[in-house]
Amino acid sequence: MKVIDLNPLAKFNSQRPHRELLFDSPNLRMLNFNFEPGQELPVHSHPADSEVALYILEGEGVFTGGAEEIPAPAGTMQIMPVSQPHGIRAVTRLRLLVIIAPTL
Repeated sequence: MKVIDLNPLAKFNSQRPHRELLFDSPNLRMLNFNFEPGQELPVHSHPADSEVALYILEGEGVFTGGAEEIPAPAGTMQIMPVSQPHGIRAVTRLRLLVIIAPTL
């Protein structure tokens, strides 16, 4: 069992999004991203048979990569195959939890 306190991970960098690997196994990968306003995770995809969940812990952003941008306030989660284009842009300071299963 592993317990992770996400609160101390609220680290920000004005030059680029802050990224931390929280957990990694063959079945599950979890990452924490923290964005300053305007920073983004560019639209991308992966040629794999996995699923990805993007969960907004704090702040407000916009999910990108689909036919239209989708508002992403705190508490919102987007789930999709990793082969589908996905990304996010921060409107305010934003904390994001990324869950990938199985790992890439």
